[in-house]
Amino acid sequence: MITLIKLSPMIVLAGLMMSGMDILLAAPIAFIVATIVAMLLDRFSFSELLDAGLENMKYYLIVFLILQAAYAVAECFMATGVAASVINMALSMGLTAKYVAVAALIVTSVLSVATGTSWGTFAACAPIFLWLNHIVDGSTVLTVAAIAGGSCFGDNIGLISDTTVVSSGIQNVSIIDRVRHQGVWSALCLISGAVVFYFAAVSLGLKDTSGQAVEAINQIPDIVWSNLEQQRPAAVTLLQQVRSGVPQYMAIPLVLVLVLAGIGTNTLICLGTGIFSSLIFGWFSGTVTDIRAFLDLVQSGFSAAGNWTVVMMLWVGAFGGVMRKMNAFDPIADAILRVVRSVRQLMCANAALCLLGNAALADEMAQIVTISPIIKNMTEHSIEGNEKDMYKLALRNATFADAMAVFGSQLIPWHAYMAFFIGITYAVYPMAKSTVTIGGIILHNYLAWIAVISMLVLTYTGLDRLIPLFGIPAEPEVRLKGGNERN
Repeated sequence: MITLIKLSPMIVLAGLMMSGMDILLAAPIAFIVATIVAMLLDRFSFSELLDAGLENMKYYLIVFLILQAAYAVAECFMATGVAASVINMALSMGLTAKYVAVAALIVTSVLSVATGTSWGTFAACAPIFLWLNHIVDGSTVLTVAAIAGGSCFGDNIGLISDTTVVSSGIQNVSIIDRVRHQGVWSALCLISGAVVFYFAAVSLGLKDTSGQAVEAINQIPDIVWSNLEQQRPAAVTLLQQVRSGVPQYMAIPLVLVLVLAGIGTNTLICLGTGIFSSLIFGWFSGTVTDIRAFLDLVQSGFSAAGNWTVVMMLWVGAFGGVMRKMNAFDPIADAILRVVRSVRQLMCANAALCLLGNAALADEMAQIVTISPIIKNMTEHSIEGNEKDMYKLALRNATFADAMAVFGSQLIPWHAYMAFFIGITYAVYPMAKSTVTIGGIILHNYLAWIAVISMLVLTYTGLDRLIPLFGIPAEPEVRLKGGNERN
């Protein structure tokens, strides 16, 4: 009974989120409930619990700085032509019906890495590729599924993605280390997804008629422009830049960020380089004409991070500190440990818990901030190993939380992602109402299926060791603690 009472704040948080309440309100309520429970059951003073909350919050301080820089980079890349240059280079050659879905997957993957947003990438690219698909007589549902999968690719691995930043921050791991840890695996998933999309197009007998991006944009009806202006204004700017054209060298800021990240440069330096280089190259290309206006872009990015994510993480951090203080997560760990017999089985259980949490909450960020502390606590208290090996497990937990959030969400019919994707699809391409359903998007989202299934299989079997930098320590380097050691 006591166990259930200690878990009641988590149940309250999940229930409030499932009811549709914003986490900015749900998290403070859950924090209050957790504080009351801890004071009544464990006789902690309010001062002790407040200190526990503040102690847990301090780990997020660097995350806040990175988040603000990430949002600023995203604004700069969208406005200065960096994103548009990526699209134009990818679409410089006419695409046929057989290749439009493959191109949509690759372009949206790169663009989501560059901008750090799955929602923004989908809104920006859906009009281009759906009308291009219309011109070449391709498969609408296949193209939508490819756009959805690619849009979430960068949200899982992008340096400036909020889910990447938050999931890494909760596990106390470097974002650069996290990206390098899963980089090869992510690339293999993308390549495999592109191959499957191509053969799916071939199996459908799609034609070799070619089409151009500018032609597709020119066919977009006025009502679609109006819908985008209301829902995603940045997408309108991007489409206009794609139509008018930007110099190819505007892709250099993205390349610089990726190269610096690849050699292990500090995340803040990478992001700062992205902001500064987009200013310099944008000035030469003519997409930046006013320094003050550019600085306003940076400020809007800072504000976007501070208005929601930072405040949300403060409350979630305080909530997690109180829950940890009263050892509320121990019963979950004990229940799982009664079933698992190895470290790999436990790590697989962590992945499954993330996926189930995403299905229950129907929100990727809610899953990350709710489940991540649980799997972190369970790993730290149930597994024994040296500091280096435990850090590798933390990297994998961060990947679990993010991958099962953004990729897993695309396999859950009632998820907020799916509602957004289908809504944007119908808004920018009304003919899709007769051919595209949520079930169809899920069925053909090959990248999401590959990512989720491969993550589980590779972790369970130990085959992840065959992928550079992706393997986690094997027993006996790490081992499950005995019952007495966990207590």
